[in-house]
Amino acid sequence: MKTFKEIIAWQKGYQLTLMLYRNTVQFPKGEEFGLKSQLRRAAVSVISNIAEGYKKISPKERLQFYKIAESSLEEMKCQTMLAHDLDYLHSTNYNELSKLEDETGKVLNGLIQAQRNFIS
Repeated sequence: MKTFKEIIAWQKGYQLTLMLYRNTVQFPKGEEFGLKSQLRRAAVSVISNIAEGYKKISPKERLQFYKIAESSLEEMKCQTMLAHDLDYLHSTNYNELSKLEDETGKVLNGLIQAQRNFIS
């Protein structure tokens, strides 16, 4: 691979980040520096850590960044559920986000497993 953009987990995460940004525009004003901001930071953390991990020379360092991305994705899942339960996200939008979160997680898990196998 020549660039992080070729990593499928990054591609899925990027789609997820765009979708999340579009769905958080209408959050209540009071959430500007609360849940809205936290969700966006978690989403950006997923793709940023995959990109940063891609450039690490050491396989152990790459794995560390991919695991951080995975943790940020779990954080995001929790927060989107909260946003839905608070009626900030309509069910249709929540279901779409949740589906893409799961897809991203599966692909990211595969990337992590491949990296672990490389280290072993």
